[in-house]
Amino acid sequence: MRIKAVLFDMFDTLMLIEHEHAFYTPSLRRAHEFLVQNGVNVSFDVFRDAYVEARDALYAEADARMGEPHFNLRVANALHSLGYDYDVSSEIVSGATLAFCEEFMNYVRIDENTEEVLRKLHGKYKLGIVSNFAIPECVSKLLQKHGLDVFFDAVVVSAAVNKRKPSPEIFQKALEKLDVDAENTVFVGDTVDADIQGAKTVGMRTIFIERRAQKESERVCPDQTIRSLSELSMALDYC
Repeated sequence: MRIKAVLFDMFDTLMLIEHEHAFYTPSLRRAHEFLVQNGVNVSFDVFRDAYVEARDALYAEADARMGEPHFNLRVANALHSLGYDYDVSSEIVSGATLAFCEEFMNYVRIDENTEEVLRKLHGKYKLGIVSNFAIPECVSKLLQKHGLDVFFDAVVVSAAVNKRKPSPEIFQKALEKLDVDAENTVFVGDTVDADIQGAKTVGMRTIFIERRAQKESERVCPDQTIRSLSELSMALDYC
């Protein structure tokens, strides 16, 4: 079957999160600062504890169905537990989410080979992204910031569809947007369980970019393995 489309994972594939994911506390502090500026009178430690409890409760419920609640819901639930009744779509809640995003973006850089690879593939294949992330708006902002949004025909983010990889639904949504069949599509990602196994489940061919050792690699075999995006074009020739 001829390859018509290439789908990518976003984080740690096309873009790298620096400093071993040290973004979390600074990003949460930015969200807290926004809330304080808008009338939420609690300390950072109190807000952090409420946020963690709300986040963990949401994922305890969502994990069974591979769901991905939007980040706004974490914030709204945390605030509700602290006595503030803000709707999930309120400007206060969405503003705190945006503040988290803005700080998070400071910890993300594009892989040194990303732009060159996308330029080579653009026009030859339909290109798309399937990303697990709780803030879809942040994915869009990062793509625009680095000038990569022009390369993609479809971007599907887990929190926008309330399904996360390896759920078949999120991959199917991307295929529908690209109007291609799974057997004509290659998925490129850095996690064996979410990316490779998930894409294989719906019938895609897969290329694993090996960023770190993973135990799951012993039982899930990608069609090709690369160690750098610079190897992608050659790997596609053998899929």
